[in-house]
Formats: sequence, C-alpha cells, structure tokens
Amino acid sequence: MEFHLFHLMPWPALPDDFEHEHPSAWVTYSNANFDPVKGHELYNRYLDELEYAEALGFDGVCVNEHHQTAYGLMPAPNIIAATLARRTKRITIAILGNALPLRDHPLRVAEEVAMLDVITGGRIISGFVRGIGAEYFTFGVNPNDSRGRFIEACDLIVKAWTEPGPFCFDGTHYQVRYANLWPRPIQKPHPRIFVPSTGSIETIEWASQYHYPFIRVYEVASIVKRIFDDYREMAATRWGYAAGPELLGWMIPIYVAETDEVARREAERHILYLFHKLQHRPVAYLLPPGYTGEASLARALDRLSRQERFGRKSFDEMQDEGMIVFGSPETVRQRLDAFQRDMRFGILVPLLQFGSLPHDLTVKNMELFAREVMPHLRPLGQPLTTGAVE
Repeated sequence: MEFHLFHLMPWPALPDDFEHEHPSAWVTYSNANFDPVKGHELYNRYLDELEYAEALGFDGVCVNEHHQTAYGLMPAPNIIAATLARRTKRITIAILGNALPLRDHPLRVAEEVAMLDVITGGRIISGFVRGIGAEYFTFGVNPNDSRGRFIEACDLIVKAWTEPGPFCFDGTHYQVRYANLWPRPIQKPHPRIFVPSTGSIETIEWASQYHYPFIRVYEVASIVKRIFDDYREMAATRWGYAAGPELLGWMIPIYVAETDEVARREAERHILYLFHKLQHRPVAYLLPPGYTGEASLARALDRLSRQERFGRKSFDEMQDEGMIVFGSPETVRQRLDAFQRDMRFGILVPLLQFGSLPHDLTVKNMELFAREVMPHLRPLGQPLTTGAVE
C-alpha cells in the first residue's frame, strides 16, 4: 500500500459560535477575519509538517486547491509544491489538484507541473480536478462549461507532455496554433495522474478509461466501497481490464493515540471543527445549475444532503460509519485493515492534521501513524500482476 499524507492548511481560528452566526465558511465569509501575521505562522508550521513526512517514511505528501474559504489556505497548490520541491529529496509531491476549468489556460498548468517535475527529478503527481461548485461562484465561471473545459484541458495537457511540438490544438474551449512545451517533464510518458473526486458517474467513467488512480475524499465507508465497485465494474465492462488496488485511493481523517480514550479526548473537538465549522456552507454552493450531469444528479443530491448532515453528526456517528478512524494503534490498524480487505484499495491518503488540531498533536499523530500503523498495512493492496479481465 502507498501512503500519501494529505494536508488542507486550514484556518483554525473561527469563533466558537461560527456555524450559528455565519451562513458559510466559503465564498462570503469576509477576509477581514484573516490575520496575515497568524497566516505567516500557519504557513510555515504547515510546511514543516509536510516536510517532516519525508523523515517518517511516507511515500508522498498531498497539497490541494480551494478558494475564498477558511477551509484551506492553498488557492495556489503549485506554489506550495514549489516550496517543498527543494526542501525534500525523496518523497513524491501530489498536487490534488489543479482545478482546470477555473484556470485561464491549461498550457500554464502543463508548464508549471513540468517545471516542478524537472526540478524534483520526477517526484510530482499531477491531480486533475474540476473544482467544487463553490469555486464557480468565486470566479464567475459558467458551470455549464465545467466538464467540457475539464476534459479538453486534460487532453491538451497530456498531449503537451507527451508529443514533440509544435503542434496545433483546435478544441471547443481552447485553440492553440503552436503548442510546444518548454520544459518537458522528466517522467515518461508523463507525470503520474491522480483524480481526486466525490464520485460523479462521469468522473469515474473518465478516470477508469485512462487507468488514472481515483482518490475518494470524505465519505462513509459503505459509500466509498460502492464507488470503488463502480470503478472496477466500468473498467471491466467498458474498457476490458481488471482495475487493481493501485488504481483506488481513500482520503480519510485519522488520529492515533495511546488509547481509544486518549484519541477521543485529544482530537474530538478538532475533527468537529473541520466538519461543523470549516465544512459549513449552503448546499446551493456545491451544486450550481449546470455543474452536474444528468446521470450524476440524483447521486449528487443524495451526497449533498448527507454532506449537510456532516455538520450535525456526532463524533460517535462519524466513527461508527467509517468517516474517520480514531483510536489506539491497534484499533486504527484493525479498522483500516478491515476496510482495505473489504474495499480493496491500494492508496491511503491519511488526513493527519485536521481542523484546529495543533502542531504538537499533529506531530504526535504523524509519528504514531508512521511507526505503529504504516508497517502493518504496507503489504496490503498490492498491484495486480495483469490488467486483463479474469
């Protein structure tokens, strides 16, 4: 199994009554509430945590992109990746991801990722995402064009990485007379591509077509299993191959402490801060008109109603449903082992800093996870020896 540490770089200083006094932590929460001096401290603290993952033996670290929100202070993930490029030597840096429909031109993403790949000697994973619905309010981008722009941008980027230029690209959304990427990435045929997603049918189908690893974020375990089954079924019935564990990943908040009781005492309020405060937003922000295709609309409405309930779930409900895994090393090992054997994923993306969790507890969590959990899970989820359907 691969282990890629995920980090949101959240704003940890929302008031105690935030979710009752403010309609959203996204889009409209005034930036007058951001303190740049505290932000300076936070950015450097969070970078220290990401860099420490290399010394602990993680395979990779993950950065991400969100805009106009206290949920995460990374509107420009390529900048964060660049700060890590020269401060690390071995670990992969996964950009999860560049929100392609929100960028002016995909060739800028192709150039930036290629630069990072060359600087790091081939340690970049490029995540491609559409951006969640709230970000279409942020930028005033027409959500009806989201999927078309996304697919076309991916096609252009991969072609720019793999084909000698100059070449012409004449798409619906992007037209380029001279596509001629300098520099080209060091990885061949191109940097590894991850597709983090909440699991729309169209995205699962597209990712499975190109054998891109699909990373499911935040969800109860039973739904994650269903989505992984969807990917495997599409791979087999539509594209004619068996999707192995190496193509399926799960991002989940995890906290490890000496005992189950200590884990709850140390981390409960911080995970509730994530789901009750930082995830607080109107459902309408996540599903603007035209953003979701007809095939996924019913599933999206169900998911959004469940996400709305995230803000009301108790710690025990989240534990019982597999939204989080908190406890002693033995508890965490057993639960993740059982989930992996049931779901058959090969990429674990643990969120080990979440919400308002302070630095000392984050480091403690990282160290215990790396020392007491990773070695046990490492042999699980090995890649298939063949891609043929058995």
